[in-house]
Amino acid sequence: MRRREMMARFCEKYTHFLRTAVIDSASGCRYNESMKKSFSAETLASVIGMICNFLLAAAKIAAGALTGLLSVMADGVNNLSDCGSSAVALVSFRVARKPADKEHPYGHRRVEYIASMCIAFLVLVLAVELARESFEKLLSGAQDVAVWWVYILLGVSVIVKAGMFVGYRIVAKKTDCDPLRAAATDSACDCIATFAVLAGALVTQFANFSADGWAGILVAIFIGWQGVKLLLEAGSKLLGQAPDAALVEKLRAILLAGEGILGVHDLRVYGYGKGVTFATAHAEMDARLPALSSHAVLDALEKKVFAETGVTMTLHLDPVVLGDEEAKELESRLRAAVEGTVEGINIHDFRLVRGSTKKAVFEVGIPFACPMSNEAVQKTVERAVCVLGDYDPVVTVERE
Repeated sequence: MRRREMMARFCEKYTHFLRTAVIDSASGCRYNESMKKSFSAETLASVIGMICNFLLAAAKIAAGALTGLLSVMADGVNNLSDCGSSAVALVSFRVARKPADKEHPYGHRRVEYIASMCIAFLVLVLAVELARESFEKLLSGAQDVAVWWVYILLGVSVIVKAGMFVGYRIVAKKTDCDPLRAAATDSACDCIATFAVLAGALVTQFANFSADGWAGILVAIFIGWQGVKLLLEAGSKLLGQAPDAALVEKLRAILLAGEGILGVHDLRVYGYGKGVTFATAHAEMDARLPALSSHAVLDALEKKVFAETGVTMTLHLDPVVLGDEEAKELESRLRAAVEGTVEGINIHDFRLVRGSTKKAVFEVGIPFACPMSNEAVQKTVERAVCVLGDYDPVVTVERE
């Protein structure tokens, strides 16, 4: 009787674990009547893919252990890494959905990048271990021949992976989900890897050549390549990847279409994970406009940017004196003087401050790929200003 009670308690706890760790992790909600609505197509595709990868991994690892075919076991480990990737992604997705707090005012979306890097390190360790075992088998000269059911297993694996590829592509196209696009690509690569394993087993059996070890090495290299790609991609996003060019152009177009906006510069976009994006920019407006009117225009633009792109925008007002002909002429002459000296140079926020001396105050933007240092660019521009007249240059150089 006590054993039955213990079993019932275990089943209850295990059911609760499945609800919280799998369904709640994927959908970010409590297990209740609204769970079906929160159980999205993306989550369903991920969970089904995780289950398929786990079953394929278990079958291949068992087949490799029984037959001694390291390439089959390596292919199973590849599927196991895919399964682990899906599981970690689902858990990290739950953490990423947590709202911003005092310690993390920009949310927790970047936890997905950290999870991806952890998975990448795991994949690389597995690749090294599988390569080591394959080399040992080559040195020993052992030849393990596959049995008929191994070929059936590999054929079924190719079919299942092809189905996952099609399923991921369909759902990704409907939901515009980048992780599922990556999963579709990974499934297609798995089909290629399994074909390599199948070819190695056939060569070993019918050509009397130990191709299994070589196939294992190829699969290990493939797994390592996937791990390096995942590590570089996640690391790049965590460090601060350049924003999408299309998004930057859309933001610029929205701002320039604002009433009274004369120009936009110093546009910066900061990403804190998918769906959490901030941006800042300097907007040039006529200095003669009332401050309240200019503020109202910028405030409306910030709201429009968020409504159309989901980006939280902060705008800085740069007043431009339109009637200063001397400043206009000097800026035009300066642009002509520095043109060609620095590739991609952009002069903006130009103003002429009059006092005991005349100061030409402006900012210079240069591309990140510019080989010249900021100090060298600054000196080049300052010399150009001094040649044009009796002006004290006040130059700020920024990478854009």
